[in-house]
Amino acid sequence: MNKKTIFGVDEWKIVETNLHKENMRLAESIMSLGNGYMGMRGNFEEKYSGDMLRGTYIGGVWYPDPTRVGWWKNGYPKYYGKVINSTNFIGIDVLLEGEELDLFKIPLVEYYRELDMKNGILYRRFIIDHNGKKTKFEVRRFLSIVKKELCVISYEATPLNYSGEISFIPYLDGDVENEDSNYNEKFWLEIDRGVSLKEGFLTMKTKENSFGTPRFTVCNRMKLEASKDCEIEIIKKDKYVANKMTFKTEENEAIKIIKYISVVSSRDYKEEELTSKSLELVEQAARVTFDSLKKEHMEAWQKRWEKADVEISGDMEAQQGIRFNLFQMFSTYYGEDSRLNIGPKGFTGEKYGGATYWDTEAFVFPVYLSVADKEVAKNLLLYRYNQLKEAYYNAQQQGLKGALYPMVTFTGVECHNEWEITFEEIHRNGAIAYAIYNYVNYTGDKSYLENYGIDVLIGISRFWADRVHYHKKKDVYMIHGVTGPNEYENNVNNNWYTNTMAAWTLEYTLEVIAYLRQIKKDHRVAYYQVSKEEENKWKDIINKMYYPYDKELGIFIQHDTFLDKELVTVDNLSDKDRPLNQNWSWDKILRSCFIKQADVLQGLYFLNHKFTFEEKKRNFEFYEPMTVHESSLSPCVHSILAAELKMEDKAVEMYKRTARLDLDNYNNDTEDGLHITSMAGSWLSIVHGFAGLRTFNEKISFSPFIPKDWDSYSFKINYRDRLIKVYVNKDSIVITLEKGEALKLNVYDKEYNLIDKLCCKLIKNGGL
Repeated sequence: MNKKTIFGVDEWKIVETNLHKENMRLAESIMSLGNGYMGMRGNFEEKYSGDMLRGTYIGGVWYPDPTRVGWWKNGYPKYYGKVINSTNFIGIDVLLEGEELDLFKIPLVEYYRELDMKNGILYRRFIIDHNGKKTKFEVRRFLSIVKKELCVISYEATPLNYSGEISFIPYLDGDVENEDSNYNEKFWLEIDRGVSLKEGFLTMKTKENSFGTPRFTVCNRMKLEASKDCEIEIIKKDKYVANKMTFKTEENEAIKIIKYISVVSSRDYKEEELTSKSLELVEQAARVTFDSLKKEHMEAWQKRWEKADVEISGDMEAQQGIRFNLFQMFSTYYGEDSRLNIGPKGFTGEKYGGATYWDTEAFVFPVYLSVADKEVAKNLLLYRYNQLKEAYYNAQQQGLKGALYPMVTFTGVECHNEWEITFEEIHRNGAIAYAIYNYVNYTGDKSYLENYGIDVLIGISRFWADRVHYHKKKDVYMIHGVTGPNEYENNVNNNWYTNTMAAWTLEYTLEVIAYLRQIKKDHRVAYYQVSKEEENKWKDIINKMYYPYDKELGIFIQHDTFLDKELVTVDNLSDKDRPLNQNWSWDKILRSCFIKQADVLQGLYFLNHKFTFEEKKRNFEFYEPMTVHESSLSPCVHSILAAELKMEDKAVEMYKRTARLDLDNYNNDTEDGLHITSMAGSWLSIVHGFAGLRTFNEKISFSPFIPKDWDSYSFKINYRDRLIKVYVNKDSIVITLEKGEALKLNVYDKEYNLIDKLCCKLIKNGGL
């Protein structure tokens, strides 16, 4: 077991063999389940009176919590949007001889819990000692990825050394709250409830708000099965329905209930249809039975793994880490609903409000490009396209032209209320434009440009053209008052990354316009009235953009005054300083040289083909030693660049950090929820880093190395209607075309024609 983790190491499971009361929130985060439609933290079904965070969340169901700031500034978003905690539908209280089961209080003889990632099932087994009477419990739970609105729970108890009375109380409880509520409000009102023998429903609706955002209605329904006859008492009160099911048990006799739960919302059905639809779903589920539902659910997970699994031999921790991250990513989003996106915490916690950040385009998007159908990545792009009108509104709020995509959103309207983020972290616009380029470059689907992409690119380009200012004396364009990717510096001038992405976006937009004119599909360009004068202005900005640079060091300067700081490296920090954001004042952080995440290096990763090996190396060696990696998004970029620069040990170190960020709780914050969007980094570190995957100028290439402690690794990618498997061991590389037509590719800069299988000798020393 890793010394930093409380979980056992297994290639397909996350295992917990002790009840970690002091780390319950951490364990709840790790044991989270989701199916893209809804999800929940790894809460117990029965009561637990110790410290915990009960959380159940439904994709796209959110509330505009009024902004709470000390000093209001013009342009502030009026609300902070957040995915809200929803009805607790997994609840099953337990009475043993009339006394409530509470694992925080009752002594445990044995405890075991596992998250089965291969099959998407959460399993618990525990034995308690209650006044000398021992009872064994076994609990299985899953959220179906076949029937998205369905959760199923099998709850079993066996008295081991006594005969007596055991009661199960399965319930639905809508009296829930968010810990992160700005004003400690509850967001749900009861609309209807009903309960009868072995079934019940609860319909809740989000309360009125003054911002004109939609209200949501959700109906939860349960249907119950029992393994033997029992007495049933109906319980019904405000925002709560339950059945109390009391069993007379014999020694070693297992009693079990199955709880089928449907969750339907007004996002998908008319409000008046919710009651009947929820009933239809649970009745159908009960007819299918628990075992059959579990079987189809497991088979669906197998199909996902067949496309996306990364196999590592020789390092069990690395294997567990990448599978855990892929499992949680797919549990959060698999592209079925184009109205949804990916929140940094997914369904695993309340931090960041469950909204969409630039993380999606910058980190998650390239993974879905490779491991899922092309339509999944396209849906992520369409999510932004469909919010273009709101992006124009965001720019107008700042008194600017064009389109500014939000840092945090559900609808496209900015709903983040920290000024240094809302007003200044505008580099997010570059990530949106880059995702369009990335999609077209990878898939070859240029039709996206003429139908959707050009609209977004023109809007973003007009924003950049208005946001820059011209410095007449120096004859350059500059961008002042920004926060770059390194959020440990606010309100800086000429952040190199922001300036670079702004100019690149203008350049790419002009290239797309020229291409559309060439193929005579420039009707959208004409619609937006892009004039020759405007194009010339963009060209002037491109040619005269100011980039901070130090000739002596040969580096791109992070921003105008970065080199004025006292420059010291991370190894000068003591353990008590880390993480900085939990131990230093914000003033001290802002004055320091320490970097939260890749900033200049983010640009070298995105626009990799534009920079020389020497430029990348100089900048990496200068900035990485000052980087504390206290953003979950940081390690993967450093791992990828280190691999390219032949710094194998650093590449592997950074991979381990991104792969096991949550499992080993590197940043001491996993109790808030998992880092879903940064989980993509472990896949990127292997595929873009260790395997050296690059796509540019209509060619795909690889330059693999294998970590010293690994025996082999393999993965599959979808690329332009082909399925390609890459296998790397200590001596060789095997690339197999499993589906699709032959294609040309490069391995270590040598061109090959991949027809069915290609075997190459692994060049030692990191691809040298």
